[in-house]
Amino acid sequence: MLSIVSTPIGNLTDITLRAIATLTKANAIICEDTRVTGNLIKQLQIPKKELISMHSYTSDNKIHEVIKRLKKGEHMAVVSDAGTPAISDPGFKLISQARERGISIEVIPGPSAFLAALSVSGLPANRFVYLGFPPLKKGRKKFFASIADDDRTIVYYESVHRIEKSLNELAKVLNDQPDRKVSIARELTKIHEEVIDTTVSELPEVAERITKKGEFVVVVGAT
Repeated sequence: MLSIVSTPIGNLTDITLRAIATLTKANAIICEDTRVTGNLIKQLQIPKKELISMHSYTSDNKIHEVIKRLKKGEHMAVVSDAGTPAISDPGFKLISQARERGISIEVIPGPSAFLAALSVSGLPANRFVYLGFPPLKKGRKKFFASIADDDRTIVYYESVHRIEKSLNELAKVLNDQPDRKVSIARELTKIHEEVIDTTVSELPEVAERITKKGEFVVVVGAT
């Protein structure tokens, strides 16, 4: 059995009872950063577990070894550093191969930063698209250009190191849509949670003064 377990994106009390029960009974936990997950299970007072790291550069051999253990009947849980696994993290590789091999899979739903940002933004959520993180270099220009051509609400993540650049790039490609609404969520569910409601025309000013700390979700309203 492979359990896909969502974990808090900031506030520890957002963990579900089912998530705690699943992590407690699992033989091992597959995670991005063993230090982050180790600290989580310690805070939740879950007995010490075998932690298996899995990153975007994890070899296929390591994934195959996990698949072998699952086929033998072991119960493993897969988590991300925060939020729901397989959303902008490498968990999808393992999940995809497990499904192909007929391994039993269950999902324990919970927090997701992009859904939290979308719901608190007040922007239309009946038609939206989630784009993950913008490319670091190659394809970045095309990424932002695609937003200008899309009439749905757009949601994407951005790092603290590139948020200022990102907002300026967004303002540039949407310069003919100055009144288009934008919501920028920072540190969701944490002490310094902040949601900035603005428009495309105001983005350069917002980019200059925005607090360069934490994690960001940008929501661009539909045209």
